[in-house]
Amino acid sequence: MIKYVAEPFKIKMVEPLRITTRSEREEKLKEANYNLFGIESDDVYIDLLTDSGTGAMSDAQWGGMMTGDESYAGARGYKRLQNTVKDIFKYKYCQPVHQGRAAEQVLLPSLLKKGQKCISNMHFDTTRGHVGLLGARAVDIVVPEARDTQTYVAFKGNMDVERLEAYINEVGAEEVGLIIMTITNNSAGGQPVSMANIRATKEIADKYGITMIIDAARYAENAYFIKQREEGYADVEIIDIVREMFSYADAFTMSAKKDAIVNMGGLIGIRDSEDLFTKVKGLTIPYEGFVTYGGLAGRDIEALCIGLYEGLDKNFLRYRIGQVEYIGAKLKEAGIPFQYPVGGHAVFLDAKGLLPHIPYFQFPGHALACELYLEAGIRSCDIGSYLLDLDPETGEQQEAEMEFTRLAIPRRVYTQAHFDVVIEALINIKKKASEIKGYEILWQPPVLRHFTAKLRPIE
Repeated sequence: MIKYVAEPFKIKMVEPLRITTRSEREEKLKEANYNLFGIESDDVYIDLLTDSGTGAMSDAQWGGMMTGDESYAGARGYKRLQNTVKDIFKYKYCQPVHQGRAAEQVLLPSLLKKGQKCISNMHFDTTRGHVGLLGARAVDIVVPEARDTQTYVAFKGNMDVERLEAYINEVGAEEVGLIIMTITNNSAGGQPVSMANIRATKEIADKYGITMIIDAARYAENAYFIKQREEGYADVEIIDIVREMFSYADAFTMSAKKDAIVNMGGLIGIRDSEDLFTKVKGLTIPYEGFVTYGGLAGRDIEALCIGLYEGLDKNFLRYRIGQVEYIGAKLKEAGIPFQYPVGGHAVFLDAKGLLPHIPYFQFPGHALACELYLEAGIRSCDIGSYLLDLDPETGEQQEAEMEFTRLAIPRRVYTQAHFDVVIEALINIKKKASEIKGYEILWQPPVLRHFTAKLRPIE
């Protein structure tokens, strides 16, 4: 029996939660057009929609916010951030932005042209959206083991390097504008990528003269998995694993709202290209603000600098991953399918496995997420076909390789008792799984539809 890893901190402030009735939740879900993003937070008991910006900052981070320099230009926090990035990642240049999607908006236009292919182990939603907005095509080349949700594989997030090289040769290297390594691989179930795979992918990128960047939202969790699972790294410090990982990329984008444990913030890192950094600065000013604040308040930059180090603490990471492993072990005992082993930031329920009667075009991942809210006021989200926009060439509904419902765990927020509520709710849902119905979309925007689409249950 797995033992819950005790929190390496104590609680000094609490936020009350409202507990709703089933009938109230039915009405709230209907009012939200069956889109969980449309439900007000006061009507959610346990919010597992995302781990982005939902973590609890430390006393050191809150204290640092009081010393933030709010100067429009040349604020001292920018210098501190530069030094932090040079220390942790060994990158020469950095640019703060307000969040991860802003980093993509600022960086990708300088690397990707209309009509080109952008290859990733798996793109996440905003990355895929920005690739599409540039008129390029997102191509996912994850290892086939990622599709087998029930078998233990240490690094299911890996790029399929043989298929990667074959694809480059098939379309021509000049047609591939960019390779993105997402760590951890969110869409594959929060699965880690091995150091060997990052290195091998970079070797292929260099062989064909293609730029490679890292989507670094959960870089610390990935480094922890490498330390735990990859031969030769057990005695290597987390920060040194990070430094090696990033040595194999030309640049990175980061949503700092994840592993840097801030409520708002993003980052672009550039290893050594002054030309690319000049282009990034040129787009930052019109899109985000002057380069030394990049859309962030000075206090947010101070919290970011502190959080980048706190997210690397081995005791924190042991507890962080331990929470997810606790939920996974309990679900396995109950026979509830999920992407096994669990990822770093979330449990990805195998909605296709639990609801085999719901076809992909009726969105089993979304159906399970709605049922979980109705059952216990727990908010989660679909990572499956509903997450994918319509095919830009055919206009048809795309089918995801996996149909997941993601239970994303906010950092330093919930306790073991909260997770036991989640587990009990899923056990109850499993008993009536055959009765759960799919959903159809009544309205959707052309890009990133899952945030605002309107749906209804299929009768």
